[in-house]
Amino acid sequence: MMSIFTFAIRLIMALCLGATIGIERQWRQKSAGLRTNTLVSLGSAAYVLLSIHIGGDAPGRVASYIISGIGFLGAGVIMKDGLNVQGLNTAATIWCSAAVGSLVGFGLVGEAVVTTSLVVLTHLLLRPLGSKLSKITFFEKSEPVQSEYVINIQCREKVENHLRVLLMQYLGNDDKLMLRALTSHETENPSIALVVAEIITVGKQDYLIEKMVSRLTIEQDILKVSWEIIGQQTEL
Repeated sequence: MMSIFTFAIRLIMALCLGATIGIERQWRQKSAGLRTNTLVSLGSAAYVLLSIHIGGDAPGRVASYIISGIGFLGAGVIMKDGLNVQGLNTAATIWCSAAVGSLVGFGLVGEAVVTTSLVVLTHLLLRPLGSKLSKITFFEKSEPVQSEYVINIQCREKVENHLRVLLMQYLGNDDKLMLRALTSHETENPSIALVVAEIITVGKQDYLIEKMVSRLTIEQDILKVSWEIIGQQTEL
């Protein structure tokens, strides 16, 4: 039987480690900051301690429930802004805070401290490194310095304006893509519109175009999306 002193010490440790993660998130002005990460860690530890008190196979089952439950909580901080998805790092951090709390609940305090340290270091060190890597473009010999793409989108007429806004938002968030023309064409069905976007890219950006097309396919009332490359200019 666990003493109330041990119970309190572990909860306080979970609170402190969760707050350590949350301070960095609060400093970055993220949607899940100090209190959220602290409560996630504290709550995970409390449920683990409860399962230990129950005994039997409860600890294993409760740990699995924590993992799945935190997945739903993390999904709540993931937001879609036009064609961009934000909050994935915050959701992953909440997941890690739950892991820290669970480790403390099971008495693995040293492991919890190591996990907390690595989470904080990941945000502090890998964030600037990731920003630098995203700006680096590796060109092979004869790599095109400019490519031209055409995206054809069939959609319901009622969402045509919304679709134009989505395209402008996506293209405005990436300096490697530039919109050259955006036109609409009539189809045999008056309720169906065909929107054609001509895009110029820095280098060959098949991945970015495919990513944008994939995002568009999940939008409501968009019936068909296709793209092709129509021209390239290469270095002499």
